[in-house]
Amino acid sequence: MKNTMKKLTAAITAIALAASFTACSSAPVASTANSTAGAVSQTAKNFKIGVIQYAPHPSLDNCYKGFQAGLEEAGLKEGSNITIDFQNAQGDNANGDLIAKNMVSKKYDLIMGIATPAAMSAYSAAKNTNIPVVFTAVSDAVAAGIVKSNAKPELNCTGSSDVLPLEQQMKMIRSFLPNAKKIGILYTTSEPNSVSQLKQFKELAPKYNFEIVDVGVTNASEVAAAAATVVSKGVDCINNFTDNNVVNNLSTVLQAANAKKIPVFGSEEEQVKNGCLASQSIDYVALGKETGKMAAKILKGEAKASETPVYMVKDCTPVYNKAVMATLGLTLPSEYSSATAVTTDAAVQK
Repeated sequence: MKNTMKKLTAAITAIALAASFTACSSAPVASTANSTAGAVSQTAKNFKIGVIQYAPHPSLDNCYKGFQAGLEEAGLKEGSNITIDFQNAQGDNANGDLIAKNMVSKKYDLIMGIATPAAMSAYSAAKNTNIPVVFTAVSDAVAAGIVKSNAKPELNCTGSSDVLPLEQQMKMIRSFLPNAKKIGILYTTSEPNSVSQLKQFKELAPKYNFEIVDVGVTNASEVAAAAATVVSKGVDCINNFTDNNVVNNLSTVLQAANAKKIPVFGSEEEQVKNGCLASQSIDYVALGKETGKMAAKILKGEAKASETPVYMVKDCTPVYNKAVMATLGLTLPSEYSSATAVTTDAAVQK
């Protein structure tokens, strides 16, 4: 009986050991399967992107449309493999800062800022994290402190610049208004892009025999008074930069200028559609699209924001508003005979 029990015990032990070895030998297979699943999961990751638009005006809206198109062209589509949290700061820097901090706290994979103040909010909130920031519609990213240089940002931030063709704009003003002497400028003192553009415009002015009359504002509530002030100083026209605060209050500027039959030159086509006389226009949809493709590469690990050069807009198209020109009693200069004409109901001055 004892021998039988010993044999039975030995058999049970052998079975247990065999099961143990089998389990051990199968472990690497299970591990490989998990590893493969992890790789698939990483490849098919649903990226979370935060987008901060500084204010609700058409050129910035076009940037966002282009950004989405650029992402999709690169294989990233909302509802499929990306989730976009779009927020509008409504022209308020404090709102932009709060939105950016919230996006960082949620550990988004990337944050995009549309216009200089939004880009600055995004960079400030994310700079001590590993969250990359991209931007669009930023005229002078170096002056804004969000890149070290356009060629090599060095910081975890890059994007696309809507630097204006300022000399071409001044040539246009001289052609439309051959006898003009004074150009009025409204600019926001806290927007680095506007300060930089004003400096360049003043440097160009003597070459074209212009005097620049500038009035600075700090917020939206000051635009109406500033517009009235610049008009009262006898300017022959007003020129807009890509100043987000001023452009977001374009109707206020136009109201003051229209009362004195003073033409306003815009910085892009949408402003011309809404009542400006003419502009050397930037394609903001195309600009946003370049930013979307850039963001896709960064998200996929194909590029680093710190090493990706800032995309500088290369082309501009002259546009003019036929209705505004008729209201002001002006004729189209011969050198702009091939310029794009726009006419909308909103652009008819009264």
